[in-house]
Amino acid sequence: MLAEIITIGDEILIGQIVDTNSAWMAQQLNSAGIRVKQISSVSDDKQHILTALAEAAERVDIILITGGLGPTKDDITKNTLAEYFGVGMVENEAALNNVLKIFEKYNRPMLDINRLQATVPANCEVIVNKNGTAPGMWFNVDGKIYVSMPGVPFEMMYMMEEEVIPKLKASFKLPFIVHKTILTVGEGESYLSERIADIEDALPAHIKLAYLPKLGQVRLRLSGQGYDEVALTGDINKQAQKIVERVGAFVVAEEDIQIEQAILNYMAKKGFTLSVAESCTGGYISHLFTQHAGSSKVFFGGAISYSYELKESLLDVKHETLTKYGAVSEETVTEMVEGALRNFKSDFAIAVTGIAGPDGGMPDKPVGTVWIAVACAKKTVKKKFTFGSKRQQNIERSATSALFMLNTLLKDIEK
Repeated sequence: MLAEIITIGDEILIGQIVDTNSAWMAQQLNSAGIRVKQISSVSDDKQHILTALAEAAERVDIILITGGLGPTKDDITKNTLAEYFGVGMVENEAALNNVLKIFEKYNRPMLDINRLQATVPANCEVIVNKNGTAPGMWFNVDGKIYVSMPGVPFEMMYMMEEEVIPKLKASFKLPFIVHKTILTVGEGESYLSERIADIEDALPAHIKLAYLPKLGQVRLRLSGQGYDEVALTGDINKQAQKIVERVGAFVVAEEDIQIEQAILNYMAKKGFTLSVAESCTGGYISHLFTQHAGSSKVFFGGAISYSYELKESLLDVKHETLTKYGAVSEETVTEMVEGALRNFKSDFAIAVTGIAGPDGGMPDKPVGTVWIAVACAKKTVKKKFTFGSKRQQNIERSATSALFMLNTLLKDIEK
């Protein structure tokens, strides 16, 4: 089964809001065994919507629509759907009762414009909105399923989980879609491709490999589709193991999680703790860790030591080291990481110092020069990197490189 997602609203097209609905919906559909063929965003224009619906019906079996179901004049989705199907509008009793209950709950008078929320195309099956006034609508026309839902994320999500996905599963015999993701760091997409070219070429026809690059990282995703979930999962795991054995040094996780989450999971399991000493990354590495629930089991915190003074007072970096070698140097980053270990009393530490840019570079230390160190009681590892001239990219690359170095150190001390 193929599906298309159509989001409606000028606010998406002008960048006023970010369309998070489509990504979430695609995940839910994929988990249910429905492949998303296309995602489209269209304006609040009747003809544009009509064209998008007609084109989608040529491509797919299921069309999911969000947005344009509010009570105001700019919300035209319902009337446009009625025109598309060539039907009139009717007041739906279940939808009306839902609107009345909501206004009674908040003790507010219901306006005529709100009553119109219960008016729907005559050929639809109403999906009652338990979180708002705009009903969802299910259409089964000429063998195609159309589902229109509100654009408000939590309203749409409830409908998808509680009503739409179960109804789709009951309507079609759906295959299983299985994914296996391998997170790699430290090797570029093209080099990885060369390393595993023979494995990729020999993949069974029902299994595909995708490369998903990000700054300093590449996720390798194996995907398969079939009606025997156990056999399919076994096939994919077998192919994944071949890839892991081939590129093992660069593998951080064998699941679809972020690198810092993989490190947190591993360190929590081992009972290890971590602190950081950040300069050019300005707290970004700390943010990566602390955005995850449960990070306090591992992550102590640390210092954002941008100035010479804080490097000296918080991390015990010697004044002579800074004046002789500069803040961006092997000597300084070594004293930073060892100072973090000592002063913050963690098992492991990360230190980063560099020139993020776009200015501040020197002939011997151009913009993008970064020194990173990771350490534990047994070992300290330092490395110099030369990135580019883009500030944000340099910060993100520095963080990814630091995390990869920490992951490598964790592996080394376990040997």
